[in-house]
Amino acid sequence: MPDPVKLRLASYNIQKCVGLDLRRLPRRTLQVVDRLGADIVVLQEADKRLPPRPAALPHFVLEEAGWQIADLGGAGSLGWHGNAIIWRGSGLRLTGKGHLPLPGLEPRGAVWVSFDGPFGPLRVVGMHLGLVARYRYRQVQQVLQDCARMPAMPTVWAGDFNEWSTQPVLDRIAPQMRFLPPRPSFPAPRPLGPLDRIALGPGLRAAAHGLYEDQPARIASDHLPIWADLLCDRADLGSAG
Repeated sequence: MPDPVKLRLASYNIQKCVGLDLRRLPRRTLQVVDRLGADIVVLQEADKRLPPRPAALPHFVLEEAGWQIADLGGAGSLGWHGNAIIWRGSGLRLTGKGHLPLPGLEPRGAVWVSFDGPFGPLRVVGMHLGLVARYRYRQVQQVLQDCARMPAMPTVWAGDFNEWSTQPVLDRIAPQMRFLPPRPSFPAPRPLGPLDRIALGPGLRAAAHGLYEDQPARIASDHLPIWADLLCDRADLGSAG
């Protein structure tokens, strides 16, 4: 029997490419992204704050390094509400993309893309959730409902959930998803809060997962990137959604 296809997914809040030294250095951010060894990277705070919200990590910088970009933004933005998804290699073919508006006082949103390739069909949802707990939990419920209305396929969530608790709070809100054990990723120099999370739907499992801590990651952003090596459990695909 051939070995299962493995795909590495990472999530990284790049803080608009402004490091803890207050310098905006997109190529330093790219250096961290490249060193993750990921096939797909979900980014948060990928655009500058003020309209028209141009990309903080310019398209040409990513494209020169061989990254493909899901067209989720507009007017030069890299993503939507700062959420972007990029990929490189692995024979991945983009088959769909879209936005998921989220409730709450803060302007928040999630994005999704679907791929096909050697790994099989895969949906990736990227998000950056709110600071207020009651809205954050409503946002998780909203993403869950939106995904349930989409065609069934293995689905992974990734992003900055802004959730400090190490208790299974998110697991109880979205029991259809399996959140990987949280790793402290914030603040980057001395991580205390597991704000960045990855969750897997039916049909997926993680062969390994972790935190990327090598320099310049500890200065390039206030968050450290997280990653997971995904495997597809084809026997479980009948319940994927």
